[in-house]
Amino acid sequence: METIDNVAELRSRLAVERGAGNTIGFVPTMGYLHAGHVSLIDAAVASNDLTVVSIFVNPLQFGAGEDLDSYPVDIERDLAACADARADLVFMPSVSEMYPPGMTTTVTVGGVSKPLEGQSRPTHFAGVATVVAKLFSIVGPCRAYFGAKDWQQVTVVRRMTADLSLPVEVISCPIVREADGLALSSRNVYLSPEERRQAPVLRRALLAGIELVEAGVTDHSVIETEMARVISTAPLAQLDYAAAVPADSLVADGPLRGEVRLLLAVRFGGARLIDNAGCRTVES
Repeated sequence: METIDNVAELRSRLAVERGAGNTIGFVPTMGYLHAGHVSLIDAAVASNDLTVVSIFVNPLQFGAGEDLDSYPVDIERDLAACADARADLVFMPSVSEMYPPGMTTTVTVGGVSKPLEGQSRPTHFAGVATVVAKLFSIVGPCRAYFGAKDWQQVTVVRRMTADLSLPVEVISCPIVREADGLALSSRNVYLSPEERRQAPVLRRALLAGIELVEAGVTDHSVIETEMARVISTAPLAQLDYAAAVPADSLVADGPLRGEVRLLLAVRFGGARLIDNAGCRTVES
C-alpha cells in the first residue's frame, strides 16, 4: 500500500493507472476509521481495479465552537485498517496542500444543503462541498463511496456532482451499526458510559417513525412528534431535530409520498450524533 501527501504525485500516479485501463474507487474520509469506513473500502475494492482512500480532517466543515481541535486522530491505526482492507493508495494531504495560501474559492450547493444540518450548522455543507469538489478534481474519474449515515451529505454531494458535470459516480453504502443499533461514528468516542448506554434511542426513534409510515401515516409532523417523544425517553438526550421528509428534496411541503427519509440529530453532552433510515409510504 502506497501513501501520498501531495496533489501532483497522486494525479500522476492515477493517470498511469487510467492509461493502463484500470478503474478507480475512491473513499474520502476524515480518518479515525471504524468498521463503517472499512465497509466503504471493501465496496470500492470489490468493484474497482485500484482503491484510493483519503484521510483529511477538513477544517472548512467545522463551525465555530465545534470539535475541530479535539477531533480524534490515530494515523497508525488508520493506515493499518486501510492495509487490512486492501486499499492500494492512501492520500494524506496537509491543510496547506489542500488549501493553498490565498485561496478564495468555495463551493456552495443550494436547495438540499439548506434544511436540517444546514440550519443547525450553516457553514458545514459549503466546507463539505468545497473539499469534495477538490478531491474529485484531484482523483479524477472514479466511483466514490460514502456512508448513508450522512444522508444529507450524500444528497448534497450527488447534487453538486450532477450540477458541475463531474465524472464521478457517487455510491451510497449501508449504515453499519453496533449490535444495539447505534450507528458507527468517529464521534461515539466522546460518549460517557451512561451516554453510550442511552444512545441507541436514536435507532428506536427511527424504528418508531418507520412503523408509522408503514401503517399509512403521511403527515410528517405526526411522525416527527413520535420520534421526538421516543428521544425524550433518554434523560441525557437533547434533540436537535427530528425530520420525516422526501428522500430527494429533504423538505416536506405536504403529505409524504414515495421514498421517505427519517433523520435525527441528537446531542449527548459534547457528542452530537446523527442517524437516519429510509422507508416508503404505502400509497406508492
